[in-house]
Amino acid sequence: MSIWQAIILAIVEGITEFLPVSSTGHMIIASSFMGISHLEFTKMFTVNIQFGAILSVLVLYWKRFFQTADFYFKLFVAFLPAAVIGFLLNDFIDALLENVVVVAVSLLVGGIILIFIDRIANDTREKPVTYWTALKIGFFQCIAMIPGVSRSASTIIGGMLQGLSRKQAAEFSFFLAVPTMAAAGGYKLLKTYDTIKAEDIQTLLIGNLVAFVVAMIAIKFFISFLTKYGFKVFGYYRIILGLILLGLLASGYKLDVV
Repeated sequence: MSIWQAIILAIVEGITEFLPVSSTGHMIIASSFMGISHLEFTKMFTVNIQFGAILSVLVLYWKRFFQTADFYFKLFVAFLPAAVIGFLLNDFIDALLENVVVVAVSLLVGGIILIFIDRIANDTREKPVTYWTALKIGFFQCIAMIPGVSRSASTIIGGMLQGLSRKQAAEFSFFLAVPTMAAAGGYKLLKTYDTIKAEDIQTLLIGNLVAFVVAMIAIKFFISFLTKYGFKVFGYYRIILGLILLGLLASGYKLDVV
């Protein structure tokens, strides 16, 4: 992987991580078009640069993390389902990460669901997040283990279906991303650290820096846009992208997948 390929993937990660369009799906698509999706380092890189995105949440919302222990207990409760299921199904999930067809179908179906939710969900006033609400959002997050579903979309939709406002659901999704992505990135790094070469360290550092800066911009944009306009635009975007991918695959276009 070249430095420019790493920067492109990091930009994709930064833009899409907190939008309901699936960062994993977009990085699979981008790496496939660049012909590097089959590389083991690419798989590790796309998980590792999530640390940069995590840092953007901590910097933007640093005051919100100085709260009572109750805040952290609720995040832990919401994190548990993904931690358990992700550990048990790790190899199966890794196999799905190599399948562009799964990404395309997930983008398409997810787009339809986003538009439907946008129509039926009313933007309510903010309400306290209970432990039961946190747990249910945690189970919604597990759906995002399917590439193309979007962790952000599944958790925000889960929050709104529990009566949270769009902004409140989005912010809880951001906070939940910190332990979830840190655990996923740490676990992947632990499994592959012995394969990292000296020259790879520079690539990882640049990737994380770019993802951090771009993610900060994306979060500010997303909160403002979501509050005013909802999910509709993201739903249509997912449907169009999913149809384009399925059309390319049906026409015989060969993407770089294992």
